[in-house]
Amino acid sequence: MADQEVHHSSAPDQTVPDEAAEDSSSESAAAGVRPLLFEVAWEVCCQTGGIYTVLRTKAPATARRWDDGYWLVGPYRPAAAAVEFEPEPPTGIVGDVLGILRERGVVIHFGRWLITGRPQVLLVDLSSLAPRADEMKYFFWKEIGIGTPFGDREMGDMVVFGYAVADLLAAIRERSEDRPMLAHFHEYQSAAAMPILRHRQVAVPTVFTTHATLVGRSLSAANIDLYDHLPRINGEAVANEHGIGSRFQLEKAATHAADVFTTVSGITALEAEQFLHRKADILLPNGLNVDRFAAPYRFQELHRENKALIHEFTMGHFFPSYTFDLTKTLYFFTAGRYEYRNKGFDVFIEALHRLNQRLKEHPNGVTVVAFIIAPANYRSPNVETLNRQAMFNELRETCDAIKDEMGEQLFRTIAAGRMPTTDDLLNEFARVRLKRMMHAWRQGPPPMIVTHDLVNDGDDLILRHLRHRGLINLCEDPVKVIFHPEFITSTSPILGLEYDQFVRGCNLGVFPSYYEPWGYTPMECVIRGIPAITSDYSGFGAYVMSHFPEHNKHGIFIARRRGVSIDKTIDLITDWMYALTRMSTRQRIQLRNQVEAYAEHFDWNRMVRYYRAARRFAIHKHYPDSRVLLSEHDDEVDLAPAPLLTAKAPEKKRKHIAGQASHKA
Repeated sequence: MADQEVHHSSAPDQTVPDEAAEDSSSESAAAGVRPLLFEVAWEVCCQTGGIYTVLRTKAPATARRWDDGYWLVGPYRPAAAAVEFEPEPPTGIVGDVLGILRERGVVIHFGRWLITGRPQVLLVDLSSLAPRADEMKYFFWKEIGIGTPFGDREMGDMVVFGYAVADLLAAIRERSEDRPMLAHFHEYQSAAAMPILRHRQVAVPTVFTTHATLVGRSLSAANIDLYDHLPRINGEAVANEHGIGSRFQLEKAATHAADVFTTVSGITALEAEQFLHRKADILLPNGLNVDRFAAPYRFQELHRENKALIHEFTMGHFFPSYTFDLTKTLYFFTAGRYEYRNKGFDVFIEALHRLNQRLKEHPNGVTVVAFIIAPANYRSPNVETLNRQAMFNELRETCDAIKDEMGEQLFRTIAAGRMPTTDDLLNEFARVRLKRMMHAWRQGPPPMIVTHDLVNDGDDLILRHLRHRGLINLCEDPVKVIFHPEFITSTSPILGLEYDQFVRGCNLGVFPSYYEPWGYTPMECVIRGIPAITSDYSGFGAYVMSHFPEHNKHGIFIARRRGVSIDKTIDLITDWMYALTRMSTRQRIQLRNQVEAYAEHFDWNRMVRYYRAARRFAIHKHYPDSRVLLSEHDDEVDLAPAPLLTAKAPEKKRKHIAGQASHKA
């Protein structure tokens, strides 16, 4: 496939609403009325995957614009709801509908999501529908043509959830008179309501966003060269072979039932067109909440403060065996689900091996400590690692106690009118304590490369690769490695940092993914001013390539994997890492400043405009002759995001859109 396919030219054709219709002053009932927006997803108020991050971070920007006209809808999970959900008495049209549904035995909880913005939430209690579950699955097969495999409880829950959401939206539609409605569904798990609504002919505009195709994820997990063979892959056959045939049919039915079909990236759009047989109408790239500091230098201070915290772990882990200069130590990391090939862990380790060889050949005193953060099955934290951290903490406490004693002795000696000697400040007892601590502290064996005892240490792909390449933390190796097989939290007895702190303290994030429909990890680095490496196979990487041509000069490095040998990709990543080890402190500060300058471009306050455009398309299909307000700031909303559109609109209209975008820029 040609390289340009990952740029904005790969976005499928989209139809722009007619300008005259949008500018119409029609006095129809819908004119000038803000619709009700329902955003439906499997991960509302419950983290089970990456869409939780999308919803949680986007909700504040959406709630600000839609206020009480916005609801998030998801399944009710008691354990998660106890932490993330605050019940409230339902009001208005939605409150009336919930009361009617409850009389029918359908329990839907109303309240607020306990996140920034406190958006309204509707959580469907699937247990209340359990007596009717078999009936619903039967009608889903009879009316929609999709069966539920025996024993697939989650698929059954999806169908039940779909009927509950369809009943909810249909009832609100019936009682909302002429007020427009809009429903936006994320991923196939939440999308069964769409073919049901289509079958019932309920007039609710719908948007469906797929964040990753089922077939694409399955093939990549099976180490199939997905993109090399994409045009020849039969999605349905692969789905049946992998035992996900019914789920694939649900995904496909939702894709074709939606008024507007969207994906998060051009990469995913290519998969969807091949497997699901529908071009995406528009792309919806992801964003994050970006907190910009009033003082521009503040993020640099946070980098130094958090790097000092990582230094403490490094001293505890490595210094009992040998020491190196912390002022010349750089921290690289990669993180994500344990998908050895998909997440590019294989490429990262191979690049570290080459970097180690290069730094041995051209030493300059720099040490690289590389972290691999990926959850794996483990029995417990490694005893040796815990002992080293405990000894480090004990050493610190001992030194702090002696420091306090020395301060008192210093005061008394000066008060007595004489300059203190070493014997005055450090008595014999203190000397003995320090000598004992030093003897206990210094140990012989090299530090462990993994912080936990894995269930299958000998078969673990990451450990096997590290050992194969001799990356085992020998004293003479300038590249050290730490495999941390669980996500980082402040409660960890090993690192004891929040993930945000850890990222801010590092010098480089490396994410050379093979399969990554979007990719939040490099974006999380960028908004914190940390240089990052990703690949052109990630949605984020493709987005950066198409929107910021000078990215490689400013600390967002996109490694080419499409049409390039894996060896060349590894060499390129090694070159970038090596270049960072050759920079001065001032140069690295300048690079972080350049990276942080990109942060505002990925703020949801900007990125949400793509969602507004998709919703405008859906609304237009149902209300073509009326002006429907999508927010209280509707006059600020572009008709469509021009950079991602290849519009089938009159030439005059395309120029009008381009002129609007140019004026607002």
